[in-house]
Amino acid sequence: MRPTKIAARVLLSALPAALCGGLALAPIDATAQTAPMPSVRAADRAEVAPLAEALRIEELMAVMRAEGLAYAVELRDQLFPGEGGARWTAATREIYAMDTMTRVMVEGLVHDMSAEDVAAAAQFFTSDLGQRIVDLEIAAREGLMEDGVEEASHDHLGELADADPERMKLLDAFIAANDLLEENVVGALNANLAFFEGLDAGGAYSEEWSETGSMYGDLWAQEARIRQETGEWIYSYLAMAYAPLTDAELSSYIAFSESDAGIALNTALFGAFDRLYTRISYDLGRGAARFIAGEDI
Repeated sequence: MRPTKIAARVLLSALPAALCGGLALAPIDATAQTAPMPSVRAADRAEVAPLAEALRIEELMAVMRAEGLAYAVELRDQLFPGEGGARWTAATREIYAMDTMTRVMVEGLVHDMSAEDVAAAAQFFTSDLGQRIVDLEIAAREGLMEDGVEEASHDHLGELADADPERMKLLDAFIAANDLLEENVVGALNANLAFFEGLDAGGAYSEEWSETGSMYGDLWAQEARIRQETGEWIYSYLAMAYAPLTDAELSSYIAFSESDAGIALNTALFGAFDRLYTRISYDLGRGAARFIAGEDI
């Protein structure tokens, strides 16, 4: 069968994305993507605990799990309507397991940040401003799951662009400082690739389609649309989330993002999100393939 085009899920975290180079796609190694990271020492976990708590990683994962489960319903309705039922629900709850999601994120902080950068990032995010920022980011992400809020955020962005060009320049600076657009496009493409390869591994595609490279051609055909939709989502989300911040406060956040600790944190978080969502996307694709083929999971 030919692939069904899957709407890209923007992988913007509640914090800025990593600083990274250009687009790079490679075949998914299912073993590597699903294997856990090496175990970590308890002392390392203790070092990152204050930062993970300040960032409210577990609460963020709960929001993203809710997003994922809602997306799984959309996938079911698009790919195998009327099928799946309780089995698909149970499978997706396991794929979006809270303990696994939280562990991957915390281990990203442990393995990809130095003790000095962890301490500096914790100092920023335990401050009054840092805690307000985390509150606003999570609240905005929760709000976007409600009917009509995403459309309202787009309207707000249009009004902001007309009424406050200086604020738009700050949003431009924030996005540029964190390379948010490129990172999220890369994340969306890699997640879609993992989903396609999961479908392929589960037998949803013909051998000819997967062997001729059509998988990658179809994926690249989505790049321009993903880039446009991702940019719109990022600007709308940031404009809504940071609306209560003054220009000076947003400038302080930009300054932190450009610091060594800010870059290290973004790199760690985005690396963890990439590992997490590549695995999730592959597992969703493989699970969906079995329902498409009329098999039990």
